[in-house]
Amino acid sequence: MKKTLIVLFIFAAFLLMKEPQAKAAPVVETPLYQVTVVQTPAKAINYRDLKGSVDIDFNGTVLLPAAKGEAEIKNRAGIIGIEAKFMNLTAPAQFGPEYMTYVLWAISPEGQATNLGELIVKDGKSQLDAKTPLQALSLFVTAEPYFAVSQPSNVVILENAIKPGNTDKIALIDAKYELLPRGQYTKNIAATDLQPVVMDKKTPFYVYQARNAVQIAKAAGAETYAADGFKNAERLLALSETKEGGMKGRSMTAREAVQIAEDSRSMAVKRQAEEALSSERKDAKDQILSANSKATNAIAGRSKAEDAQAKAELAKGQSDTERTAALALATSAAASSTVSQADATEARTAANDSKMQMDAANSRAKMSDDRAQLADDRATAAEGDKVALRAQLLAQLNAVLQTQDTARGLIVNMSNALFQTGSSVLQPMVREKLAKIAGIVSAYPGLKLDVEGYTDNVGGDEYNQQLSEKRAQSAQNYLVSQGVPADSIVSQGFGKTNPIDSNETVQGRQNNRRIEIVVSGAPIGLSAKAE
Repeated sequence: MKKTLIVLFIFAAFLLMKEPQAKAAPVVETPLYQVTVVQTPAKAINYRDLKGSVDIDFNGTVLLPAAKGEAEIKNRAGIIGIEAKFMNLTAPAQFGPEYMTYVLWAISPEGQATNLGELIVKDGKSQLDAKTPLQALSLFVTAEPYFAVSQPSNVVILENAIKPGNTDKIALIDAKYELLPRGQYTKNIAATDLQPVVMDKKTPFYVYQARNAVQIAKAAGAETYAADGFKNAERLLALSETKEGGMKGRSMTAREAVQIAEDSRSMAVKRQAEEALSSERKDAKDQILSANSKATNAIAGRSKAEDAQAKAELAKGQSDTERTAALALATSAAASSTVSQADATEARTAANDSKMQMDAANSRAKMSDDRAQLADDRATAAEGDKVALRAQLLAQLNAVLQTQDTARGLIVNMSNALFQTGSSVLQPMVREKLAKIAGIVSAYPGLKLDVEGYTDNVGGDEYNQQLSEKRAQSAQNYLVSQGVPADSIVSQGFGKTNPIDSNETVQGRQNNRRIEIVVSGAPIGLSAKAE
């Protein structure tokens, strides 16, 4: 009897462990952070061997065949400069009411996407200057719901192309990148809330983008899964809707709302994906446990049936009455055995189904884990790039002026005959150095500059405070005139506080009449003070 039970347990375990052969598990398209992506082959251009500059074309796609453009590409000290012009651009809303703007992207051959900036379209034309450390990249333009998107949509309207005759300077290479299909941003938004937007001149364009970004973040679950960031985006949107601050101030507030809304949306979809994957794994595990329980019950039923059959055999040779009773018992046992066999069959079927479901779940989990690992690898690579860029930027700034690497950022110290006593006028030598700094920081999109003005101790507190503010503003205005984006730089004065030298000597007071430029931002892994 014990041998029989052992054999039955081994047989049942074999059935549960056996890989199903008759039917393969279905192939499931796995969403990335609950957003389906489409991997698309493309052509990148290798500029590593480029000396000087080269012109390339932008060709319109089937979505906007009349669109076209061109760009001058420069390779200087390992930084690719892009001066692009575009024509025949029509309103992005033609692709869906959620699309409000166009964005230029740089994609590495490995699929890393960089948002190079928004195209401001006027009369169907636009131009954009950008820089990137990528040496091989694919450039293309997509329609997007707002300027701060972190992954390109598949509404690609323009793609880069080599001009005939330029193949001796540059070469095409294969690249792959992931695009968001149309409808992904708005799949949880009611159709009644996706009506075409009618804009008026009294409302800044970025306020409309901020409304769009907050609505999309809410539909993605940011209100629940990234509540703090989402509330901040709502607050900034409400502030941009007021008349205070003028058109320029409202635009800057709305842009900040867009960025924070996009951050909260990305965090929300990632957290929901992690939650869904955990729930799916738990369900699959519960199904396996249930199937195992049914199989155990079926084995126990079969054991009882075999015991009854053995008793019937022993009854042979006894009286007819006993034999009849034994046969009746055997018949009942046979029926019980039939039921037990049916239960066992059902349990094996359930176990096989659960095994298939578990395999499918494990397959989906592996795909998600692979994607998560890829994302982690990209994040690690990005952090490494930030460290390298930070060191590179520090070296470049140190070549112009003394620069320190601090927790606040890279601090450029401009002193030594910077200003005359009581004056906020920049000396010619200072303007020359500021022009060099502007050229350096312009090569790193996304940097933030905080210009701080200081004075010596000559004069009263209020006078020195106003003078320090004027000095910082002078430096800020000159940097903007040299190409630094106005929305990436702020200035403030600190009067005669924080001297770096003694005010008891002429040289010390001269050193204290200074400007410090704090360089920070995401590209070098430092949070900007102004943010």
